[in-house]
Amino acid sequence: MILKKFRSIFYLSLCALFTTFYTYAQEGRVTINQDANIPKLLELKKSMNDEDADRYKIQIYNGNRQDAYAAKSEFNSVFSDWSSSIHFEQPNFKIWVGNFRTRLEADRALKRIKKEFSGAFIFRPKK
Repeated sequence: MILKKFRSIFYLSLCALFTTFYTYAQEGRVTINQDANIPKLLELKKSMNDEDADRYKIQIYNGNRQDAYAAKSEFNSVFSDWSSSIHFEQPNFKIWVGNFRTRLEADRALKRIKKEFSGAFIFRPKK
């Protein structure tokens, strides 16, 4: 009985000793060497993403002014997820919706919008 207690104390002490050595052995220092152009590339990518903020939109209406305002009002009452805006391209008024970064995001929105505005479509606005 005493021998069993001694063995378990010995094994526990041995485990504690090894654990202590391993935890102290994990200390170290990491040095990262990177090309000097990486920060410039990251800034360029960030500016490109900012420029592409208006990448995809959905047009829900094209026609006269009075109906455009009615369509915008109807859209805003049904869909509060996306903002809508009226754009004039002579001779028509257009209702544009959203500000989608990816085509997939725009497709998902179009699927919901088409239930109310069957003529809606996705496009990329000219800069």
